[in-house]
Amino acid sequence: MWLKPEEVLLKNALKLWVTEKSNDYFVLQRRRGSGEDSGGLTGLLVGTLDTVFDSTAKVAPFRILHQTPDSQVYWIIACGASLEEISQHWDWLQQNIIRTLSVFDSGEDITSFVQGKIRGLIAEEGTSADDEEDPERFREAVLRFERLFVLPQKEKLVTYFSCSYWRGRVPNQGWIYLSTNFLCFYSYMLGNEVKRVYPWDEVSRLERTSSVMLTESIRVRVRGEDHFFSMLLRLQQTYLIMQQLADYAIVRFFDKETFNAEHPLANPLHITQRALEIHARNQSFRAFFRLPQEENLCEVYESFLWVPFSHVNALGKICVSENYLCFASQDGSQCHLIIPLWEVFSVELPDRSSRALTVCLRGKRALRFSEVRDFERLAATIRRKCGTAGSPQHCISNPDEEGVMVGQSQAVSTEALMNVFHPHDAENLDPKMLKERMKEQSWQIHFAEYGRGTGMFCTKKTRDLIVRGVPETLRGELWMLFSGAVHDMTSHPGYYGRLLEECMGSSSLACDEIERDLHRSLPEHPAFQSDTGISALRRVLTAYAHRNPKIGYCQAMNILTSVLLLYAKEEEAFWLLVAVCERMLPDYFNRRIIGALVDQAVFEELIREHLTQLTEHMTDLSFFSSVSLSWFLTLFISVLPIESAVNVVDCFFYDGIKAILQLGLAVLDYNMDNLLCCHDDAEAVTVLNRFFDNVTNKDSPLPATVQQASVTTNDKSIQKVDICDLIKEAYEKYGDIRTEEVENMRKKNKLCVIQTLEDTTKQNVLRVVAQGVKFSAAQLDELYLLFKRQHFVSCYWSVCSPALQNHDPSLPYLDQYQLDQSQFSSLFNLLLPWTTHTHACSLARSAFHILDENGDGLVTFKEFICGLDILYNRSFTEKLKLLFKLHLQPGTQECKILPSSRFFPPAEDHSFSTRLSVFFICA
Repeated sequence: MWLKPEEVLLKNALKLWVTEKSNDYFVLQRRRGSGEDSGGLTGLLVGTLDTVFDSTAKVAPFRILHQTPDSQVYWIIACGASLEEISQHWDWLQQNIIRTLSVFDSGEDITSFVQGKIRGLIAEEGTSADDEEDPERFREAVLRFERLFVLPQKEKLVTYFSCSYWRGRVPNQGWIYLSTNFLCFYSYMLGNEVKRVYPWDEVSRLERTSSVMLTESIRVRVRGEDHFFSMLLRLQQTYLIMQQLADYAIVRFFDKETFNAEHPLANPLHITQRALEIHARNQSFRAFFRLPQEENLCEVYESFLWVPFSHVNALGKICVSENYLCFASQDGSQCHLIIPLWEVFSVELPDRSSRALTVCLRGKRALRFSEVRDFERLAATIRRKCGTAGSPQHCISNPDEEGVMVGQSQAVSTEALMNVFHPHDAENLDPKMLKERMKEQSWQIHFAEYGRGTGMFCTKKTRDLIVRGVPETLRGELWMLFSGAVHDMTSHPGYYGRLLEECMGSSSLACDEIERDLHRSLPEHPAFQSDTGISALRRVLTAYAHRNPKIGYCQAMNILTSVLLLYAKEEEAFWLLVAVCERMLPDYFNRRIIGALVDQAVFEELIREHLTQLTEHMTDLSFFSSVSLSWFLTLFISVLPIESAVNVVDCFFYDGIKAILQLGLAVLDYNMDNLLCCHDDAEAVTVLNRFFDNVTNKDSPLPATVQQASVTTNDKSIQKVDICDLIKEAYEKYGDIRTEEVENMRKKNKLCVIQTLEDTTKQNVLRVVAQGVKFSAAQLDELYLLFKRQHFVSCYWSVCSPALQNHDPSLPYLDQYQLDQSQFSSLFNLLLPWTTHTHACSLARSAFHILDENGDGLVTFKEFICGLDILYNRSFTEKLKLLFKLHLQPGTQECKILPSSRFFPPAEDHSFSTRLSVFFICA
């Protein structure tokens, strides 16, 4: 444990300690009588001395001392009961402190820094993750936070940590305070005070970094400037909380289209560290198992699950939510499964000695868990929830039963469109149909071994079958299962029908856009050359636009939905679209396609990491972002023939965006040589388009009328690429990319993408406004930032502030940021010279009404700058006119002049023009 630094005059007093490790600044010592020589005479003597000099406690056998080369004084800073414990402290010092000490010039500065750091670590170890466990300590931190940074009392401190803030090569030891809207740091060492306050909405980069000087640190970029925080005892925990707070601010302030007012953290006054941790845990749980947004992780148990197909006990975790029992093996790849609790009909405790329980399911299936620490509590939880879990009214239809198709359930089926003959005699089968039957056979064997439907074990073998391609007859079922759409549909019986009734006959901008794009959706496919397919597509898109008006309808949704309708019934296609838009591709289908831009940034990062040769040749990778946008938005459907694109969709529904990123890397890798020979972007586009035209699916059973033949079908000189081979190569070369890694990269790049969009908005606004005013570009830039910050001031501590409600990223650039009267008055009085005047509020109110030309109660940046420009840059006459209007009583046409006795003597012989002239000159 870390100790409050205390001076030790003789490091080897009475030869009681043996030095195990040492360097210029620290010494690790072992107490004689401990370890190897504990049984000798020395050990007995030391034990006796310890008893005599300290009768209440035995001295810890290991300790760490701090020293400096130019001093004979030593400071004890840590002790431990075992070599393993003290070694952890020693390693931490080596990794985080040693390199830093070299920047100090004197031993006193080194000792002061080390003492401050150790005291910070001690305080941090005593800081509980939950304020309620140690309210006194947290209350003291809150009072200190309010005193140091003088923020409004509504600003809520979430947590705080001891750390070092770097200014150049010199670290400042202090405390980092993380609040709802601000990142704050305070340090006071040797009379030097350092105080920093950064709003989360101005953070454009947040990442963990390491360098020669800093082993591990957190880099925060604010307004183009980097700030480094290091030597955090809980670096990962601090980083995750900072990431959540920054993302929360960005989404709440800038990404209104995706901000959910019913979000558990929607109210900034209710955010705590515990709430953030619970929210992050629930998000990870739902994302991994593809569960509905309503599901929350209730309990977690470590256990073994008997896996019958491999005859082993797999170590993993049981996760219980309101309606589901889930299991994932420790490495996540061996197996995972999802059991709806309504499928459970009993829980048995067969062997208490092995702490086992058996969960019996409908369909004569059972799951055996063992070595569950609190197995009785788990059994009670499952039994209790089984009685309350909603019973499904929808499920994936049994393929062995007769499916209801277009005429009955308003669905479009590829099987019906192909009109494929299914003879029982294999000899009469076409080779492609024979391969299709073999795929079906492989999946039937898989179902027999691993189960079918929501309770199926998903394993490495499942992924192998997906990579080979899903049979046409099973595609809809497996898409519903792997995407999690089956859970959404089960949780909302009758929801789609009610949506259709509500939006029947409605008219909106989204409906007009849908009508315009209906006939552009797979126009060559027979399914959409008749009213049946077009009507189904219209209903699904209109229902979704009605469900989610923030997104409404976005281009590319029609292409994706048309493919979904080929393999799924209409209601299933709707829920697949919900899964894609709201869970698997978040923020993709909105006006600013932020999600797609984020994934393109991730794609660029992966290109730099995996395709270094291409990176060296093309220093600017933004080309790949522009050319790959359609890949991400349509899951390659827009660039590949339909018979090949559906194989990509198979992988996407199983592995998510990771599958698209892998395939994108494989495409670039396959065309590496040709791309390296390109001299400009146009040549590179031609290379990639030619490649996609020659991607085929040699095993596709679709008839020629459905397949999209490539342009160069008869050109034998051009090499064909089979989609299955391309996908297999993508998994072999880039399959080690982990989903967790992709999600972390998404979070890191999202801040940068949104801030880049904000910078673009600013540049567009300034370009338009600059044409009509005389402020310089630098002045306009400063005024814009000030105006924007004032816009957000009221948003920080209120959920329903007018500024936040009126901010809409989809509005024209000039109208995105607006101020109401109270905000305007604060900024007006801040910038103008008569702030101390008795009638400052009246003047500000008058100015607001003059500048609010459309009378909507809000002033835009352009209106604000035009008024300010008159007072600072216009002719004397124009200034007098504006000042005259400001002195009129608001809402009247009479010339009632507000008194200005503060500026003028009470003499009656001053004309109004003279008084205004003096007023302006004084100002």
